[in-house]
This record gives sequence, C-alpha cells and structure tokens, in this order.
Amino acid sequence: MVAITELPPPPAAAPTFSVSHQKVKLDIDFATRTVKGRTEITILPHTKDLKVIRLNCRQSILTRLNVNSKGAVVKYDEPYGRFHIHSAATAHQHHQLRQKLLPQLKEPPEEELIIHLPKTLTIEEAWEPKISVLAKHDAAETGHVTPGSAIKSAEDPGSRYVPLTMIIEFRIDHLRDGLQFVGWEEGDRRYPHVFTSNTTRPGAACSIFPCVDQPGARCTWEISITCPRSLGEATRRRHGRENGVKAGHDDGGEVARTDDEGAMEMTVVCTGELTDEVVDPDDPGKKTVSFLCATAVAPPHVGFAVGPFEHVALSDFRETDEDDKLGTNAIQVHGYCLPGRSAQVQSTCMPMAKAIDHFTLTYGSYPFTNYNVCFVDDLIEDTVETAALSLCSNRLLFPDEIVEPLDEVTRKVVYSLASQWSGINIIPAEPTDAWVVVGVAHFVTDLFMKKLCGNNEYRFRQKTLADRICELDVGRPSIHALGGLRALDPAEGHFLSLKAPVVLFILDRRLAKASGSSGLPRIISRIFLNAKVGELPNGALTTAHFLRTCEKLGHTKLDAFFDQWVFGAGCPRFLVTQRFNKKKLVVEMLIRQVQGDRVVSQDLAVDTFMRDVREQAQDVEAPEVQRAFTGPMTIRIHEADGTPYEHIVEIKDNNTKFEIPYNTKYKRLKRSRRQKERAVANPGLEATLDAPEDALLYCLGDVLQSDEEMAEWRLADWSKDDEEKMSQESYEWIRMDADFEWICKTSLGMPGYMYLSQLQQDRDVVAQYESVQYIATQRETPLVSTILVRTLMDRRYFHGIRTAAALALAKTATAELDWLGLYHLERAFQECFCYPNTPLTRPNDFSDRAAYYIQCAIPQAMAKIRDHHGKAPIRAKRFVYEKLKFNDNAGNEYSDCHYVAGLMTALSEALITRGGLDGLAFSTDEDEEEEKEEHERFLHMAMEEMERYSRMDEWIGSYHNLYSVTALRCKERLMQAKVISLDALPFFQYTRDGGYELLRAEAFAILVRLGLLTNPAFAKYFLTVLHADPSPWIRGQLRQVLTQGIAAIALGRGMTEGAEPTEARQDGLIIEQDASATAARQADLSRTQTVPGAVAALQKLVEDDEGLARGLWAATTSPNIGLWEMRDLLEICGLLYKPETSMLVVMKYPRYWRVTNDKGLLHFTKTGSVRIKPLAPDPVSEAKAKSSASASTPLASTGPKLIFKKKMAEKGNEKPPAQSAVSPPPPPPKQAEGAERKLTIKLKLPGGGA
Repeated sequence: MVAITELPPPPAAAPTFSVSHQKVKLDIDFATRTVKGRTEITILPHTKDLKVIRLNCRQSILTRLNVNSKGAVVKYDEPYGRFHIHSAATAHQHHQLRQKLLPQLKEPPEEELIIHLPKTLTIEEAWEPKISVLAKHDAAETGHVTPGSAIKSAEDPGSRYVPLTMIIEFRIDHLRDGLQFVGWEEGDRRYPHVFTSNTTRPGAACSIFPCVDQPGARCTWEISITCPRSLGEATRRRHGRENGVKAGHDDGGEVARTDDEGAMEMTVVCTGELTDEVVDPDDPGKKTVSFLCATAVAPPHVGFAVGPFEHVALSDFRETDEDDKLGTNAIQVHGYCLPGRSAQVQSTCMPMAKAIDHFTLTYGSYPFTNYNVCFVDDLIEDTVETAALSLCSNRLLFPDEIVEPLDEVTRKVVYSLASQWSGINIIPAEPTDAWVVVGVAHFVTDLFMKKLCGNNEYRFRQKTLADRICELDVGRPSIHALGGLRALDPAEGHFLSLKAPVVLFILDRRLAKASGSSGLPRIISRIFLNAKVGELPNGALTTAHFLRTCEKLGHTKLDAFFDQWVFGAGCPRFLVTQRFNKKKLVVEMLIRQVQGDRVVSQDLAVDTFMRDVREQAQDVEAPEVQRAFTGPMTIRIHEADGTPYEHIVEIKDNNTKFEIPYNTKYKRLKRSRRQKERAVANPGLEATLDAPEDALLYCLGDVLQSDEEMAEWRLADWSKDDEEKMSQESYEWIRMDADFEWICKTSLGMPGYMYLSQLQQDRDVVAQYESVQYIATQRETPLVSTILVRTLMDRRYFHGIRTAAALALAKTATAELDWLGLYHLERAFQECFCYPNTPLTRPNDFSDRAAYYIQCAIPQAMAKIRDHHGKAPIRAKRFVYEKLKFNDNAGNEYSDCHYVAGLMTALSEALITRGGLDGLAFSTDEDEEEEKEEHERFLHMAMEEMERYSRMDEWIGSYHNLYSVTALRCKERLMQAKVISLDALPFFQYTRDGGYELLRAEAFAILVRLGLLTNPAFAKYFLTVLHADPSPWIRGQLRQVLTQGIAAIALGRGMTEGAEPTEARQDGLIIEQDASATAARQADLSRTQTVPGAVAALQKLVEDDEGLARGLWAATTSPNIGLWEMRDLLEICGLLYKPETSMLVVMKYPRYWRVTNDKGLLHFTKTGSVRIKPLAPDPVSEAKAKSSASASTPLASTGPKLIFKKKMAEKGNEKPPAQSAVSPPPPPPKQAEGAERKLTIKLKLPGGGA
C-alpha cells in the first residue's frame, strides 16, 4: 500500500507577495444550502516583477475577477471537478484517483486559482507609508492611528510597493467541505444552523472563499454575512422558489415549527468584533451582520456560525474581586447555544470567565477584543478553535445534576480558550514546531485546572499521564517529528497532545530548581510578550527560539534535555539497587538504565493497525532507543529519626554508582511499628509519646487499629520477624525522583514495609500512588489486604489513592485467603454506603465527590474477582446485582446515570469467565449441573435488569442515552465471551437514521466488532451510511469503525480459526509437528506481528468479495464526502486491493448496411446483422499459420475422422444483402427467437462411405 499523505516538502522559495487585509461578504441561502460571495483582497507585492498571484480556491464557481479594476487572465483548476476517473473503474484503480488528490494533500497544498496580472498593470513603489484599512477604521473610531496599523517601513518587503486590490465574486452550488448545514434534512427535528468546519488540515477556509490558505498567511479581516432574519423566514424560503430554483420539498417530511420557533432570530457568531447589523435593503427578510478582526490571523483561524442561538452572558460568573482587579480590561465572555440549552451552557462554561482572567493576569493580555463560545451539532471534533471564537460540540454540554464528565469537559473548553494565546496568536513556524504550541496550550490549561481542583488532583493526573507515556512511547517518533506527521493519522496528534505537556511539566520542574525562578510560566509570558511587540516574525514560534528563551531566563543549558525529550524518543527505565554501609555510614546506590535491554516483539493491535500501516508506507522510523538519559535526579532518604534528607545526583551514564552520606548519628529506638500505631490511634496515650513528631509519624492509614476492629475486619499484623527487620533498618524509605523531574519507570529494591512507610508517611500523592502500585503487584497475603483496606477506609487519602487500593483488593480475594479481599470490599461498602449493621444500601448522596468515586470503584473491583475456574464467585455477582437492582436515587440532587452504567458494566464483567485453572479443582457432575443451573438463573435475572434500564431510557432519556449505550456494550461483551448466543438483530434497530448519534455510532461499532463486516448485506448497508449520512461526525466515526473492522480481519481477531499447535499430545506422548506446521506458525506470527504479513493475509481474504469492493468504491467516489474523507477511503482501498492499471473498454460490433438503388439514388439502411470477423485476414497471423503448416508433416489417416457441421433451423430469417466480388464473406445470420440449433456429426471411415 502507498500512503497518500506526503511528508512535509523542503522549504519553498520566498513568497512574491503577501496579504495585508481581506474583506469577505457571504450570502448564505439556507433553502438551497448554497453560498454567494465576494472577497476583496489587499495584496502587498514583494517584488516589482510580480506577474502571477496564486490563491487557494475549491468548490467555487467564479463569476467575476479583477485586479485594480482591470480584467486578468485566470486559470482555475477546480479540484473536485477532477476527482473522478472513468466510469468503469473499480477499487483496483484506487492509485489512479489518488494521483489526482496528491496536489491538494500537500502541506501547503498547491494553489488552484492562478491569476496573471494585466499587462497594463504597473507595480509602483510607495514613497510614503500607506495607511491600511484597519488604520482608517481606528482613526474614525479613536481619532488617531494605532501603532502597527500603517504599512511598515522599507525593511518590510511589502511596504516598498503600492498595494494591489483584487476583487473576486463567486458562488458555491454544491458544498462538500468548509461549511456544515444541520437540521435541514427531511424529518430532522434539530434546529437548523450552519457553521464552518475548521480543521488543522489545510483546505477548510479556501472551500468557503478564495484566500492564501496557509497558517502563516496572516492578515486582518472584515467579514459580512447575510442570512435570513428569523428561523421562520429561513423555513418559508425553503418551500418557495429562490432565484427560479425549487428550494425544497413539500411532501410532508418537513418538521413543523411553532410560531414561537418561527419568530426566533437568527444570530451570527463570527471571528472578530461585531461592528454592524442592518436589514438587507433589497430583501427585508434578510439581514447583514459585519465583523472586524483587528488582529492578524490566518484563514484557517477564521470561523463563524449562524443559527437561532440563545445568548448566555458568561461574564456574569466573574468573581467580584477579579472584576475589580481587571477593571475595564476585563474581557467579555459570551456563550451561544441552540434553544433550550442555556442552563447546560452555564453549567459547562461556568469557569470560563475565571480562566480568561487567570490567563490574562499570568501570561499577558488577551489577543482579541472578546471571546465567544458557540455550541453546535454534528461537529467532528469536540472543540474547534478559531480567532476569538470556539466552536464546541453539544456532546460536551451537561446539566447541573451530572457529576462524572465535569473535570474532563472543563479541561477541553479551557484548552480551547488557552489556544487563543498558543495556537492562534502564536503559531508554529514549521509543522515540526507544533509540539511547543500544543504543549504550551495544554500546560497552561493544566495549571489552571490545578487552581480549580487542587495540587493533589494535578500531580496525580501528571503521574498517570507519565505512566501512560512510558507504556505508549515504544517505537514511536519524537514529539518534534510528530508535528509533521499529524496529518498522517489522528493517533499522531493524540500522542503529541499527551506527551508534549508532560515534557514541559518536567522542564518546568528542572528550571524552577536550577534558577530558583517561577519556572516555565515566566518563560511563556515572555514569549507571548515577544509576539505582541513583534519580536516573533508573524507570530511564528520555533523550537530554537523556545530553547533560547528557556536558557536565557532559566540561566541553564538545556541542549541535553531537548536532545533527549524533544528530538529523542522513548522513556528511561531505571533498575535501582541500594545497600547501607555501616562502616562508611553511607548508602551505596547503583542506578542502571535498562530501556535498551528490552527486545520488544509486540503483536499488532487493532486500534493502532492503521497507524502502523501508514507509518510504514511513509518510511516513518522511530529513533534508536537511547541507551542513557542524563540529567539531575533528586533522591530523598527518610532516615531513622524520620527526617527526610534530599540529595541531587547527576545521571551521566546508563550505569551510575554513587554513595550518599548518612546523617543520623545515633541509633534509633527499637520500638515496634505496632506500638506506635496503637499509641497514635489511642487518644488516651497521646501524652506518653516520646516526642511531638511521633504523633505525626503515621498520620495516614492509621484507621482500624483497635483489637475489636482488627478482629471484626479480619485484619492481620506484622510478624515478629518483620518487626525485627524493621527495627534494624537504618532508614524508613528511599524515594527516587522525589521532585518528579523524569518521565520514567523505576524499580527500586526496597522491602514491602518501606513502601508501607512511604504510603503512610509521605504527604506527596505521587509517592502514595507508587506505593499502592507496588503493593498491588505483591503476592496475596492477609497483610497486603489489611494495608489496602486501611488505605481505602482512610478518608484523608486522595480519592485516586483510595480508588487504586479498592481495585487492588480484588487480587487478594482468593480461596486460599478465604476470600479476604472480597470480605474487605463488602465491609468497606457497607461501612460507607449502607445503613448501620445492615447490607441495605442507603439512598444515593453524591454531594461528596470523593465518596462518589469510591462508591463507583468498589463494584468494579468486585467484578474482577475470580476463582480457580476463572469465574466470579456467586457472592461477588450477587453483590453487584443487588446494588444495581436496589439502587435508590430518591432525594439525590445529582443524577446516578454514570453510577448505574458502571454497575451494569461491572455486572456484565462478573458474568464473563476469564482464563482459569480447571485442573486445580475437582467437582462432580452433580456439582457442575447445579452450578450451571444457578448460572443460568442468575444470567436471566441480570439480563432482565439490564433490559429494564434500557427500556427506562426509552421513556425517560438518560444523559446521552447512557443506559442504552451501556446495555449494548454489555450485550456485546457477553456475546464475545459466548455467555449469551450471538444475535445481531437487537443492535440493528439503533442504527436507523434519526436516532441519537452516539447510540447510532456505538451500534455500528458493535456490529463490526461482532464480525458482520464480512456479511455482504451488512457491508452494503454500512458503506452506504458511511458516505450518504448527512452528519460528518457519524461518517467520521464509521470510518474509524471500518478501519478497526479491517484490522480485525487482517490480524485474525474475532474470527473462527483452527488451532495450530506446535506440539500435539496424545496418550501422554508428545508428537513433534512436521515442517508444514512450523511454516504455518511462522506465517501466523508474520500476520500478527508484521504489517506486510497482515496486509497480505487481508488481501487474500477479501480478494473474492466483490460486494465489499463495489460498496467501498461507491463510498470513495461519492459526491457527498470531502477531500480528506476521500483520502481516508482511498487508503483503505489501497490496503485491501492491489493496484491494477487497466480499463475495461466496451465497444459495439460494427453492423452491416443494406443498399438499394432507386434510379441512381442509393439508400443505405442499417441491418440487424453484426460483423464479428475482420474484413481481411491478419497478415502476421496468416504468415505464422503458413510457416507452422509447412514445418509440420501431415500424417496418414489411420482412424476415423470426425467432421462437425452446424445447421440452423429458423423461420423468417432475413438473408444478408447481396455482395459484390470484393465484398467480405457474409456474416452468420442473426438467430431469431425460438430458433433451434442442431449439431450434425458425420463419421467418415477410411475406405468406406458415410
């Protein structure tokens, strides 16, 4: 397969012109979903020899173009008009269509509109600074010209020559990209609106109006949009005739609108500041709304939305002290949404005013005059960032009573705001510099979320992200290289957004320690200031400039850091050994880096298969694994007296050995850990403590300490041997990378009781989480379960630590320990959420979010418990079932939909049998039969309970139809595990058009995961929806589902295949397999571990599926999809089918003509007879036949000879016309209907008659 997206080309030559200002006027016709437009572009020549101007322009029909009021020679190659090949093409000709797309897929794309300047046009030099349109506007408003609004001095190439004015008038009759109309399909009950579909990929802006569609082509803007004044006016126009064209269908499919809905005013939200709104003088039913963007931005960052939006004043949520502090500099924040969703916008965007104030005070002034957030339907991404406007999906909205998505949604909308500084005002100079811009936006977002949610939440999230990066960053390109690969696959951008902010986080930690300054926030503020004063050319930030600024303000060299974390890839893995030397009174440590020792032979994954294919096609290779990461590391040793001592060591090689001095000069008191715990737990003994600091020695996890509680909870204690070892230790514990300056995995050889000390005594949530992670990996013992349940029950721990402890308790629920972990989970839930001394659950109360997370985590942990057979104990299954059945949310001010969805998921997990060890347990046939009957009864009850919530969702809809979505996922999991029989029919009803989009997408995904993509009927239906559905979000989701389904087929996942063992066991004998079995095993490994092997297997499996090929090609060539959708589908075609450069040509046979002579007048008449033989024999073929005949010696007939003759018996056949001597031989007569063919065989014998 050859990928479509090309790698970034080499730097282009210097531009010959630039755009300083652009006016855009758009008349949007909602009835016909067409656009008429006019744009006026102010062009600054960079050379006097400028002859040609190249612009990006797609899907437009040009009606008028002039330069300085003079006509110009125009060459316009509209790309969508040539995105097709011959009608007989099939999916095997995908490479021919792909070649037509390549010019528009480059970055930057090739220009489609080429204007040759008139020969009579002379480019004149400018002797005086010219005042721009923006300057005139400022002068009219304020009475003076603002700095920077005049054209720059002679050092700017564009200031040397008089600007040119180009006017282009155009229209768009068929929209495929750029704009998305919603609510205008037959039967669609959503409110009609339209918005720009901006993306990080090039081509969105030029699909709406001609421009230089590049991130670096920044200019100021004047935008005017003409639209219907009200929703009713737009609807009426749909049923009328507009410009002589029927504007809709009045067949009863139109959704009726009430008078109140018809009176709703159409609102325009756009980039820039609102300057005017007037009624169209030619049509009172229309209005024109004008905006001015005084800050130069690129065309991809220009966006707007038009619809019956309600306005929400988000500035009203600004706190009084912040308002007083900012005064008149406070930025107005406006929210817009479709009718009836104002309350949800208030809940979702409540922190936005606080966020914009925080960013303004911390990092510098906001680059625009106001900020708007508009929520729309069918947005592909969750958020789209344009200048002064963020378009957000309605999927993000949630009401006050929803708890679960609060943090994640807030993070997304705040990131959209942060992108106004880093992403729109500051842009990457090159694609490879995108890591800085993306990372800075996420970094400042995280710092604001830290202000909202607290330091524990912030550090805990950074730790989980760092662990995730260590898991994923294997064989991946560097974040510097990923910037140029974002158009290759969405996963590249997702990983860049994951790793870049964490790299900036550890950079901030190192800068703060090295220079003692405020770290990275100060550097970010300086960069924003440099952009404001013009030190960043065109606002473009490079990696080199960012590095110099960090070194200058941080007073440290960072070349090694950037080489390892920005230009390099991978993460270090430290293996640490330590020993206390009593003679020297030092701690001897050896730190080994073992990341290069791992030889990873990973199987290909379904989720990442398409990314692997694309990377291999582009020859994207990850850098070699770094043998040694270098830099400072803080090691904190908590010595015997409880005092922490920090030591900074420099890691310089893959093996670093050093000695750390020991500071405690006296021998610690040999007082057992249990005695201290009891002393602290018993208030009556507080006065007997040896020292005041002892009271704080075990400040966490010291619950359930009394003898009665220990007996009741079945808790264990340390053995005497362990206590003796603890008393002999010279330090409490050692903490590696105490200041969180590394993204790494560390294995430290410490005893378990040291990790317990770290869990109980270290206040850092990262240290506590590392301790729980270590304890969860240890062998199951009563002491491990005791430690975990105490951590779970101590409310002073951060909820993430308590949740991790609850999930780890499932491992200690084994038959050998008498299901101790299960008992601890039951008892913890009863203690926290049930009536006293009863298992009856209290009504839900989610006012305490930490308790809510614990209440959700315990059933999830219960569902993971398994016995030796791999089955969940009936006790655990009943626990989850009862919590679901008797759930009571009466009186709770918050919704329990996410909690119920978690219980449904846990119940389905408990019903699935995981890999067990059947040979270790013995059971009789009667026991098995009884267990089977009990399982069937419980399964029936569980399915009924899930169905009950699914039916409830049909009557009282849950948030995002969560009950129905979860019920479908549970059924799928049970079918995949063969707990219930496979039945695809229940899922089909949710795929119908008009259903909730999240539910439709999930139903399609489940059907594909169940293997129905190989079903011809479903494949045809799926591919039809893939290209014909009006929602771009649905189409995008189905493309992802299609790639995952194809990956599953390629890798053999979810398919019924025969076992291919390397050895066979028969009657206790091991029989070695022959070479064919070894070859089959190697082929299977090649299929599951290498891209070429998987692709070869895939192509072999689908080569005979003509229905899939036809459906996929019909989707690829559909006129409804956009450029990048076509690119994705062509890549899938290239993956499935080998290219064939061929074309099926269909030609008609030549026919005979009859001629009659009517007194010298010849009449020619076509007959029904066709000629199927050439007029004259082929001379080459005739020569070959003669030579072959002469070379062969005729043999005498020694046997019978068969002669075949055909006779045609037919009635009323028309004889062929008379032929002259030179005419060709007559053709075979045309066979009439009902004619019978007879075959006569004559046998001639030598010397005899017939």
